[in-house]
Amino acid sequence: MASHSLSPEERIIVPLDVASEVDACALVDQLPQVTFWKVGLELFVSAGPSILEYLKRRGKQIFLDLKLHDIPNTMAGACQAAGRYGVNLMTVHATAGPTALEAALSAAQMGAENAGQSPPRLIAVTLLTSISERSLAFDLKVPLELSDYVLQMALLAQQSGLSGSVCSPQEAAVLRQFCGAHWQLVCPGVRPQWAETGDQKRTMTPRQAIEA
Repeated sequence: MASHSLSPEERIIVPLDVASEVDACALVDQLPQVTFWKVGLELFVSAGPSILEYLKRRGKQIFLDLKLHDIPNTMAGACQAAGRYGVNLMTVHATAGPTALEAALSAAQMGAENAGQSPPRLIAVTLLTSISERSLAFDLKVPLELSDYVLQMALLAQQSGLSGSVCSPQEAAVLRQFCGAHWQLVCPGVRPQWAETGDQKRTMTPRQAIEA
């Protein structure tokens, strides 16, 4: 999260990166102090909306991290459906473009309103943390410095009315400077120094991320 006024509990979103609802529920039971959980693509495809209903019953905040990316009509339909779930955060890809982002935002709000839920905050994925500066330049052929590209995607999302963006902690300071203190940042790739980084290329330790 972006704001330095957040409590430690509010700063941390724990990923339910497991393959089944049974495993997810066991992890939630194991960590009762966690208030904010991320449901990603694997778990949502496996368990469906029932995992969201379980987390709601437990009084948890939910980050539905599906990283939606499609044409505007399809994005709108998916976001309207997801808006009914009463989640707190949802992700879409900034590269879907402003028309799709605006349609997604409007549809998510409509879906939530029709279901009597509070509307989710839509945040835009700027650049996956598995992509390095070299990969951006040589594989994706993007003629921008990585931090500049992430900033441009965040500004596009901001101009489209979204609430924040997903970025690696390495770009957090730049986005905070140019997007403002109220722009919400969600930073994956945060792990202790001793932990494996997996396929993530742009990471920081928890202390480094908080200080960024």
